[in-house]
This record gives sequence, C-alpha cells and structure tokens, in this order.
Amino acid sequence: MRALNRATLARQLLLARSGRPVLDAVGHLVGLQAQNTKPPYYALAARLAEFAPERLSALMAGREVARIVTLRSTIHTHTAEDCLTLRPFVQPARDRELGAFRAGLAGADPGRIAAVARDLVEAEPRTMAGLRQALGTVWPEADPRALAVAARCTLPLVQVTPRGLWEESGQVALTTVEHWLGRPAEPAPAPDAVVLRYLAAFGPASVRDMQSWAGLTRLKAVFERLRPALATFRDPDGVELFDLPDAPRPDPDTPAPPRFLPEFDNLLLAHADRSRVVPPAHRGRNWRGNQAYRTLLVDGFLAGLWQLDGHTLVIETFEEPDRARREEVGAEGERMLAVMHPGAAYDIRFGKVART
Repeated sequence: MRALNRATLARQLLLARSGRPVLDAVGHLVGLQAQNTKPPYYALAARLAEFAPERLSALMAGREVARIVTLRSTIHTHTAEDCLTLRPFVQPARDRELGAFRAGLAGADPGRIAAVARDLVEAEPRTMAGLRQALGTVWPEADPRALAVAARCTLPLVQVTPRGLWEESGQVALTTVEHWLGRPAEPAPAPDAVVLRYLAAFGPASVRDMQSWAGLTRLKAVFERLRPALATFRDPDGVELFDLPDAPRPDPDTPAPPRFLPEFDNLLLAHADRSRVVPPAHRGRNWRGNQAYRTLLVDGFLAGLWQLDGHTLVIETFEEPDRARREEVGAEGERMLAVMHPGAAYDIRFGKVART
C-alpha cells in the first residue's frame, strides 16, 4: 500500500512541491474541487513551491480559470480549456441528474428550457433564485426548482466573479461558459484522452476508481482499448490497476512530508478505494454527514484534522505524535500560514480528535 500511496502523492504534487506555474498545475490536476471558495487556494499551497493566493485569483479574474460543475456533478475550478471540454464529457451524469426532476417539468421540453435559460443568463448573470423566478414565468405550471435544475444540467454554467476571488465575496451568479470565456463550445474530448490524464494525476488506478472520480459508468471498454499501451498492477486486494508506463512510481520508503489539505481535496475523492490515503482505522473520520473536514497528512496518510479558529491554527491528530513528528507538522503549519496569510500572527495549538 505504501508503494501505491507514494505513487499517488507524486502525481498529486504532494510528495515534493512542484515548481509548475499555477495554470499548468490546475490543468495537470484536472481541476480542483471547489464546493467552497477557499479550498482550491489551500490545495495549491500544499502542492506548489512558489504560490500566493493572488496568483490563482488573478487567473480567475482574467478568465483563464473558472468555477463550473463537472466531475461528480460538483463544482471544480478548471482551466478555461477544461471548462469547455470536460463539461460535455461528463454530460451523461448531468442527464441522470435531470432525470430525477423530469416529473416537475410539467411537460416542458429540456431543450426549450435550455434555450430560454441561455438567453436569460447571457443577457445578465443570474442567481439560481433569479433563474427559477424567470423560468417560472414562462412555465408557471412547472416546479421552479425543476426548471432551474434543467437549465443547470443542460447548459454549461460558470460562476462569474467576484465569486471565487481570494478575500473577496460575491453570491453565486451564473452565465454560460461560452459567454464568459468569449469562445464557442468545443466537443467533448475522446474518453481515451481523459483516461490518460486521470492516470497521470491519480494513477495507478482501477476502472472503478476513474468512474468514481468522473461520476460516469461504463469506462471499462476504454481501459481495455488502451490496455496495450498501459502498465498493469494488482493492489493488495488483487484489484487490477492501470497506469502510464513512464509515470513516476517512487520507492515506498520515500519520505512524505506533512501536508495540510482543504476540505473536499481531490486526493481523498478521486478513487473508489481510498485506502491508499485513508488507513482503515480512520475511514470516515474526515467527514461528518455531507461535510468534509480539512485534513492533515502525515507520512502520506490521513492522520488528523485542522482548522483556523480566529488567529489559531488548531491541529487535531488521531494518534499522539512523537516530538519529532509534532515539530515537523508544526513547521509545515507555519509554512502554510505564511503562504496563505502573510504578515498575520497565528498561534498553533495541538489536540487529539475525539472518538465518536
């Protein structure tokens, strides 16, 4: 399992920080989970040697990256190119989501809803509440929520700035990706190309792993088509894993420094089997209901939780660390604070996660 852990950390730029430019890193990672506005910033702070939040914020303000619903039908921060192509790639998942709301459409055609919604959001960005209200005037007998879901599922809607900018606030307002980026829609990439990108960022991985990451099904045929060009392995449970032949697979004893990850970090969501990062004893301890906690990696594995409480960094571990490990975690915490909150004075407090 350590070999699989180290390989995944290397792909995720977590074994050693990368000197990649921010835009290149976002592309390599195939987007950053972004249900909340701050996680993409903390995710890059953990992965890049030279990072300041303002760099990602400037890319977002310049429309080189954007926030859009893609993988697993959740919001991600993607490069402009991926906004235009990955969204159509995961359209089957959005079609399934829409299926659950069709009864509320009262016979309204989703294609017609999409056309009307496009005119509305391209005339001016709309909140979901505003979109529900406007669509409800056109189809008064339909459920307004179902109408808005139909628009969200059939159109590639991005969240416009200032939403998502560092240390700025703004409600969620939506327009189409084509209108926001000033570019026409592009066709979905070939599934083969997306599989290769997934393996580069998350491999070695099984078919089920990628399906879990993408929120799609029936990808086995794609892996079989690519099999002659891929390396294959077995995990400790005998599950077949695929990988790029020349991808980094470090020695299992390679040191893995502590890392502070945001809630919903892709590292913990991109595999059906998460034991490569989450030890069995700690399974489920980084979640409460549908909310994920900010997580601490020690020696490459989930080892605790963290939060900012005022001007205190609170670090809670599952097991009591020895003195050397505690100092190592503290030093990484100081670095994270210096990158994300330069000039601010923070205390660091250690504790232990209570068993529930």
